[in-house]
Amino acid sequence: MTTDEGRTPDTASGRAADDRTAAADAPSARRRRFESVRNMVLSLAVICGGALALVALNPEDQPEGATPTVSYEVESATAARAAPYDLLVPEGLPEEWRATSVRYEPEGEHGATWRLGFLDPDEEYVALAQADGTPEDFVTAMTREAADTGESERVGGQEWARWEGDKYDALVLREPGSTTLVMGTAGFERLAEFAGALDVVG
Repeated sequence: MTTDEGRTPDTASGRAADDRTAAADAPSARRRRFESVRNMVLSLAVICGGALALVALNPEDQPEGATPTVSYEVESATAARAAPYDLLVPEGLPEEWRATSVRYEPEGEHGATWRLGFLDPDEEYVALAQADGTPEDFVTAMTREAADTGESERVGGQEWARWEGDKYDALVLREPGSTTLVMGTAGFERLAEFAGALDVVG
């Protein structure tokens, strides 16, 4: 027996069932595509977030104008109470100098470590670092393998050793109980200007 269209009842009902299954699967397929796109967007957000975090930790590697300015008054006052040495900050620098990072580690790899990063008026990186660990290890690590030139520069009535490296140059001051260095991509003139502005947190 056949229908008016020449199809058996079983065949017609089978095709109708297939049509219902395909219709039911359509929203499911759209949902899978949506979830796939959503997962891709979330993955990109995680990757971009990680990249931004790395950039924030390395302000000297950022494009010009991309580094935010930070304040350090509260952080330096807090660190000064905990540090086993006289904590230093720059005073009286022209407003074109911008602080970009601040950090104090009471028990870092090189002992109690204070770091303060700046960009100078030419957007070159200049940083202050202090620690009470082994001087040579500390300076070599901070400057990324710079070497002592054997020369010195007199700044503020003190003799600072000149270190030069492929990544950073530095002025280094060794005192009983602590080592202070001013380092960066800026020239020694800028480093000396920064070092000359340093004063003990009062």
